[in-house]
Amino acid sequence: MEILRHVVVLVHLVGFAILFGAWVVELVNGRHHITRLMHWGLAIAGVAGLILAAPWGIEGDLNYAKIGTKLVILLIIGALLGVGAARQRKSGSVPPAIFWGIGILTFANAAIAVLWR
Repeated sequence: MEILRHVVVLVHLVGFAILFGAWVVELVNGRHHITRLMHWGLAIAGVAGLILAAPWGIEGDLNYAKIGTKLVILLIIGALLGVGAARQRKSGSVPPAIFWGIGILTFANAAIAVLWR
């Protein structure tokens, strides 16, 4: 059961890597667009995170403060992706605050996943 949990943790981190990697590609290219890959990365990370939040076969208590913090950040990232994608469709560009917010919060969420014990 522990191996399965580690696989889900890996999938969770890969979801954030997809989201953050797509963001970095847009940053380096200077386009600052929201891509479909960012949405997929968020979905993968979110589903895997919800699976990890279930108390299945682990010893000890879950860190509910960490889970709640990561969930709130994930929801904010999702809102920024949604608003950014809508503005991109309407005007052809994403406001810099939204674009940078996505990247910074994605990095922060991955950092919380790895560093908060």
